[in-house]
Amino acid sequence: MKYIEKGAPQYKANLHSHSTRSDGELTPEQLIEAYRGKGYSILAITDHEAPYTYNEYTTPDFLMITGYEAYVRPAADCSFDRFGGEIHLNFLAKHPENRTFVGYDPNFCRYMSPEQVQALPIINLGPRRYTRQAIQQLIDAANASGYLVSYNHPCWSMQPQEEILSYHGCYSLEVFNYGCETINAAEQNMALYDALLRRGKFWYCHGADDNHNKDPFGHPLSDSFGAWTMVLAQELTYPSVIEALENGRFYASTGPQITELTIEEGVLRLQCSPAVRVVLHMSMKYCINITHPQGQPITEAVIPIPQDAPYVYLSVHAADGTQAYTHAFRRGIDFD
Repeated sequence: MKYIEKGAPQYKANLHSHSTRSDGELTPEQLIEAYRGKGYSILAITDHEAPYTYNEYTTPDFLMITGYEAYVRPAADCSFDRFGGEIHLNFLAKHPENRTFVGYDPNFCRYMSPEQVQALPIINLGPRRYTRQAIQQLIDAANASGYLVSYNHPCWSMQPQEEILSYHGCYSLEVFNYGCETINAAEQNMALYDALLRRGKFWYCHGADDNHNKDPFGHPLSDSFGAWTMVLAQELTYPSVIEALENGRFYASTGPQITELTIEEGVLRLQCSPAVRVVLHMSMKYCINITHPQGQPITEAVIPIPQDAPYVYLSVHAADGTQAYTHAFRRGIDFD
């Protein structure tokens, strides 16, 4: 299996951001200019309960993804509880013109007028309810409406782990959320990802900023440019990028780049940007660590996969504390 071929294109993406069309401080145009300027190739502006398209800003070297963020809170009036759980989901449209509003509830839709909403296709699910069944119904309806569904910032959301582990139909878990990291200094969610794998839920994993830009660029708590997804699409077009996301052709990063990754005849081979540690994970108890004895940078690793490993995933750790993670590869499906 050649997961990342040397020299193949990789497109840097922020799949979660907010503009002045919900609770962000920058206009869509300002977000686009900022991310283009930082070398990104893909941006999704996912405002809260506000499906918009930005296809007019797509160029041959910069792709806009259509989508929005949906959320459910226990309070029927959507009031915020800083000590209680809730759930946030990103809906990324498989087709660039898809603006279907899934599960519209006026108590949760605070950034679009009723007139704006009525101009959209609506999937009516009744009032939002914070129950497993209702949340699963929302996920199912989004999938049926042509969206890829991701589970956002699980640490910040404070949902009990058993609730998260009960859901199905999410294509990916947001393992890095830089915006929430600037709030709680804890939004690295690989332990939860590992728990999902042990439950047989082989979601993918990605990173995103979730930027609202309350603090300016360069501020220690600026929530931009800190976590991203490297998309391994064949070309920078909407169908190709969606196909890559749908099929797990991406990895999450806060810094390191993986330039080659293959699994052949039970051996994983990696090339990457300079790192101090590479880890092959098979569970939280069962890992193979690759380091240099004198702590010097490493840029490649060759790791035989143990025969008893049902799945593996990989992390790359740089000297500055930044990390990259792949999703899990399964024996018998991704490798023999």
